[in-house]
Amino acid sequence: MLAWASLAPLRLALRLASLLACVLAWQWASTNHLNLGLVTFQNVPPPAEVLRAGWDLLQSPLLLKHLGASLARVFAGFAAAALAGIALGLLIGRSRWAEDVLLPPLEMLRPIPAVAWIPLAILMFPSSEMSMIFITFTGALFPILLNTVHGVEHVDARLVASARSLGSGKLSVFAEVILPGAAPSIVTGLAIGMGTAWFCLVTAEMISGQFGIGYYTWASYTIQNYADIVVGMLVIGLFGMGSSALIKRAGHACMPWQRQEKEKS
Repeated sequence: MLAWASLAPLRLALRLASLLACVLAWQWASTNHLNLGLVTFQNVPPPAEVLRAGWDLLQSPLLLKHLGASLARVFAGFAAAALAGIALGLLIGRSRWAEDVLLPPLEMLRPIPAVAWIPLAILMFPSSEMSMIFITFTGALFPILLNTVHGVEHVDARLVASARSLGSGKLSVFAEVILPGAAPSIVTGLAIGMGTAWFCLVTAEMISGQFGIGYYTWASYTIQNYADIVVGMLVIGLFGMGSSALIKRAGHACMPWQRQEKEKS
């Protein structure tokens, strides 16, 4: 919403019209029980039914417990992933030795889906809460790590050489050239990582569940409350989009030189 507020009226209207068109198409397909053979909308709840389920959830005293549990898990896993991903990414991006030693096992772990980690997470951690945080951590880690590596490796070598020729030491080059140069990629990785952490939330809260939006979504499926499933999905989508947008805004606020370059261009 913060990003949309700064758009020109025509672009904002176009985006809102796009959303409205999707909702209308959903309403038409679900009310007419559209069956395309490969895809069917016979059991998909229409938007009006989802809206009623969402209103019921807003009035429920469990809403704050669900949101509080999910926010705590997502942000704990994301914070740990941000620290580990940025640190490892900077190290791998600047050290050939670290790239040869650390990157191969990380690349092997990267394609493993979050749901495959559930049995091992239960075995590794004494509490279900730590297991759920670990699942969100694995989801957020690799986008942050790879974007950080990419940003460090694509810093202009001429800038590094110029700084060294002016007498800058390794620490100064790292702090004043490498980090600012890699910062846009790091911010992109953080935004993607936050979205992926929310993406893994349902998987994480399948482990144990009593509270959480992911648990609410999964429990709604088990008892066949189809409208509540969509409500849970939309809540996860909204919070994921909002938190990613906030990270982007905070990142851009910390990179004033980017705004200056855009204004010059």
